[in-house]
Amino acid sequence: MTSTKDILEKISYITLATADENGQPWNTPVFSVTDAKGNFYWGSYKDSQHSKNIHANNKVFLVIYDSTVPPGEGEGVYVKGHAEELTNKDEIAAIHEQLKIRHTVPYWRLEEMLPGQPICLYKVVPEKVWRNAEGEKDGIYIDVLKEEV
Repeated sequence: MTSTKDILEKISYITLATADENGQPWNTPVFSVTDAKGNFYWGSYKDSQHSKNIHANNKVFLVIYDSTVPPGEGEGVYVKGHAEELTNKDEIAAIHEQLKIRHTVPYWRLEEMLPGQPICLYKVVPEKVWRNAEGEKDGIYIDVLKEEV
């Protein structure tokens, strides 16, 4: 089994699930980086639906899954947490640099990500993390989640 760290290093996009103040779900892929503590970061336009949802309801669910492998061989990481917009200029600058390193094409300029600008940087500190695992029920293959410690 591939380690969680290896999956996070290999997969650049996370699937971000949010919900608005009425519970209406929204799901979107975002380009992300993680830090040494396992926190997730991404930038989004402040008026995108998921950004609006985060400001109304900061509960999020992330899925990182390798969809390039054959069926039955995929491994994923599932994360429950709360998103917060970064406002500290030094933290924004450090994460901006990490996004530039991970991305192979020009990325947003730092000036576009500072507080009050069009792009917001978000952070999720994982509250709970799961991995997918194989299971069986009554002789039928089922996909189950196993909590990471």
